[in-house]
Amino acid sequence: INQTSIMELILLQFGNVPELQVPLFSIYLFIYIIILMGNILIILVTIDTALQTPMYFFLQVLSFLEICYTSVTIPKMLVDFLSDNRSISFVGCAAQMYFLLFLGISECFLLAAMAYDRYVAICNPLRYRLIMKRRVCLSLVVLSWFSGNMVSLVQTVWVFTLLFCESNQINYFFCDVLPLIKLSCTDITSYEMQLFTATILVNFTPFSLILVSYVVIISTILKMASTDGRHKAFSTCSSHLIVVTLYYGSSGLIYLRPKSINSLDSNKVLALMYTTITPILNPIVCSLRNSEVKGAVWRLLLDGLKGKIFSQRK
Repeated sequence: INQTSIMELILLQFGNVPELQVPLFSIYLFIYIIILMGNILIILVTIDTALQTPMYFFLQVLSFLEICYTSVTIPKMLVDFLSDNRSISFVGCAAQMYFLLFLGISECFLLAAMAYDRYVAICNPLRYRLIMKRRVCLSLVVLSWFSGNMVSLVQTVWVFTLLFCESNQINYFFCDVLPLIKLSCTDITSYEMQLFTATILVNFTPFSLILVSYVVIISTILKMASTDGRHKAFSTCSSHLIVVTLYYGSSGLIYLRPKSINSLDSNKVLALMYTTITPILNPIVCSLRNSEVKGAVWRLLLDGLKGKIFSQRK
């Protein structure tokens, strides 16, 4: 089989263990519903007039990305869990990989923008409103999406110009770079080096910005005279730090592990984690560690309850 004759690819998943299919379907359907409900709730809550700040604007965008990111993979996975036909078209596979990379890389840079926002808020509080104008926030979001688009477009075109002549079966749950290039009969040594370099740059650049921001932030917090001020500053930063740690930790385990311990079977398990762990924990972390978000959630619930009671009385 060569590249031009491939019409579809087969996602193997855990097809060799059929007894896992129904339990996995049930688990991931539940996870997907929780992800959708949690992130939609965050978006609705941060519309609250009391939360119209850059931090909550970025949180809205992050929740939107999480919804899109999981929707690229999980619905197809759910269908395949209950189907004997786990095929995906060649074009569909390319589209899935592009959007997976685009949304994932955009989130990397968005997390860096969120760290910059916290840096300005804590280190330059008097100039915060002046620096973090709506236009600046929108520009940072557009820049993160532009970066994600450019990198994912290059990677997707590069992968799908390789020759595939070994098999059309992907030992994975979705179309990702590593399992796809293993199907190629082209010498991929140079591509693997390019992929590793791109992964380092895409992860290291925003992570370095986050690291530098938080070194300065923590240094500034420790110099604060007020105990309450230090506690509040740490509280507003801790949820972002947890999300950053989860995101970079899980994705790094997939793409930056030494080749000697990098197997597709172990990657499949890790893939199930990193495509769901951050999206499902993001709204939980942000709501549990933020009193303003919890207050807005209660206001939203109370408004809904009052509206329901009023409509019943009418």
